[in-house]
Amino acid sequence: MRFFMPLSLLACLLALLVLRGLATNEAFHDSRIAVSVDKTTVPDHLLKGGPVIDARGDRNEHPVSYRIPDRTAVLSFDDGPSPEWTPKILEVLAARGVRADFFVTGAMTTRHPELIRQIVAGGHELGVHTFTHPDLVYQSRARISWELAQTQLALAGVAGVHSALFRPPYSSDATAMDDWNYPVIKYVGARGYLTAFIDRDTDDWKRPGVDAIVKAAMPAKPGAGALILLHDAGGDRTQTLAALVQIIDRLQAQGYRFTTVSEALGASSATVPVHGFQLWAGKGFIWATGVAVLTLPVLVGLLAVVGFLNFGRFALMLVLAPLHARRSRRRDAWGPPVTEPVTVLVPAYNERECIANTLRSLAAGDHPIEVIVIDDGSTDGTADIVEEMALPFVRLVRQANGGKSGALNTGIAAASHDLVVMMDGDTVFEPSTVRELVQPFGDPAIGAVAGNAKVGNRDSLIGAWQHIEYVLGHNLDRRMYDMLGVIPTIPGAVGAFRKEALRRVGGMSDDTLAEDTDITIAVLCDGWRVVYAERARAWTEAPASLQQLWSQRYRWSYGSMQAMWKHRGAVTSRGPAGRFGRLGLPLVVMFGVVAPLLAPLVDLFLLYGVLFGDAPITLTSWGGFILLQAALSWYAFRLDGEKPWHLISLPIQQLVYRQLMYLVLLQSAITAMTGGRLRWQKLRRTGEVAAPVEA
Repeated sequence: MRFFMPLSLLACLLALLVLRGLATNEAFHDSRIAVSVDKTTVPDHLLKGGPVIDARGDRNEHPVSYRIPDRTAVLSFDDGPSPEWTPKILEVLAARGVRADFFVTGAMTTRHPELIRQIVAGGHELGVHTFTHPDLVYQSRARISWELAQTQLALAGVAGVHSALFRPPYSSDATAMDDWNYPVIKYVGARGYLTAFIDRDTDDWKRPGVDAIVKAAMPAKPGAGALILLHDAGGDRTQTLAALVQIIDRLQAQGYRFTTVSEALGASSATVPVHGFQLWAGKGFIWATGVAVLTLPVLVGLLAVVGFLNFGRFALMLVLAPLHARRSRRRDAWGPPVTEPVTVLVPAYNERECIANTLRSLAAGDHPIEVIVIDDGSTDGTADIVEEMALPFVRLVRQANGGKSGALNTGIAAASHDLVVMMDGDTVFEPSTVRELVQPFGDPAIGAVAGNAKVGNRDSLIGAWQHIEYVLGHNLDRRMYDMLGVIPTIPGAVGAFRKEALRRVGGMSDDTLAEDTDITIAVLCDGWRVVYAERARAWTEAPASLQQLWSQRYRWSYGSMQAMWKHRGAVTSRGPAGRFGRLGLPLVVMFGVVAPLLAPLVDLFLLYGVLFGDAPITLTSWGGFILLQAALSWYAFRLDGEKPWHLISLPIQQLVYRQLMYLVLLQSAITAMTGGRLRWQKLRRTGEVAAPVEA
């Protein structure tokens, strides 16, 4: 159920792309044209018969052909309707009182519905010429059925009619039937269609000259009936239009009457009205296609926004991350060394599997600390484990369950020192982590410091994917935001605050589910600097299953949106709050919300391009994007001192993990926009991150 809404949205967007591709004859387009000379299966009487083949019903096993009666001419037009040429042809026909047959494609029908209605209103007959104009010889029966059904759906939607008349694309006269296309004629006949080939092919699409077109249209024998092929779409039809006038005038002068295929054979019109479900299904299809055509420019524009934001983010990272790395190598960057004791707060709720490892890692530290474990109403004996360890520098505070923010506020009130380090109960520190984390406080303007959170359980595939995300998506981002002075989040796993900064902003708030983002923005808006200490490494246990990962990221995304909305007033504020509101907040919204929300368009257009467009170009473009991502990831790993072998899984991460993150963010945005509420979800821990892991 959690996937339903975001997946439905993505499916709708893909459907819009496909519908637009159908309307423009891009989707499912097949330009192959069959050439065969074998006629061993085609009955001789059909090859020598008339242009109309009836393989319907009882005649399917033994099709018959019909000729156009003497002194009768049927003008037929293929490949339309065209907004440029069809109206002009209709004017000529109306001026001379001539009715004709228009074999239309479904794609052109959906794009120009008013012309179909004009054709029907003029008393002309419609015929089906498939939807995307492929050579049906190369298509499966399912594809043939789809081509016919979709065209009928389009006709029903634009004019409320169906047609029982069919002409295959790339067809000629009956003598051109062969062992390849004859089975198609029989299959189409079995579905109730009368197939209309031609007697006279004008080749007007080649533009051989008006005289040549007129000559080709004339019946082979004086007075013989003729089914004449012309085109009202597919290119410049100036010669066709000029020749049409002469063809009508010349044949009328010879005593010919002009009519439709059905009337020439003494049958009722092949164009028949439809009602009920077929009519409304057609109208729905045309409406959806119209929306798709109008929507595509918007989607392309949004895709351009995604590209601009992603490449802009990459550029900022490449420029600012090296500057941050050079600054971090300077040991005197923050002023005199900070040696004073600090308080480490460990809020814990049902952390039985991890709490002992967490406290042992703190005991191995090289900086003087006091540790306050705030047991937030655990029911699994977490507090008992802390008491049994009896570590002299650890104080245990028990309280009824009130949430992480309340637990941290309890710890802040009990802290003995001016510098407060916060960590999660499932995290372990390296011996130097606390010392490295508090060194920036040598600068009195700094109110908070973000540490370097790393994935400890990275040996699994899901863990490796999160490891890449942490190094590239979190830590490299923090370097960029640090240089801009707008770090939006102190990670809950490893962060430090001045107690005075916390006091001035009112401590931790439970207004959002992302209390770490909320407090960081509040500290920034109060005028304090927030920086990133890359050497202050903490090893955290990342979710080990997709379900747990979903729960965690869903909460993160939703809570971050809450925090941004809570501090939206900073945009119009003055001073430090205004600086963050007009620089930091837009960057966080663009890079953290807008770009990820729109990023699925990249994959939708990739899928569309592979299935319906130029697959080699599409795959090459996607491969270039992956190479760029890999290069940036390698650089991020190098800056973080990580071995890059985990990047082997990067292509799979882009295909699987990234899609999951899309769904999480989409679901979070839907929840936020619909006013839904999300409760805190506790993740199940295993305690496998037992000690700091060497990078």
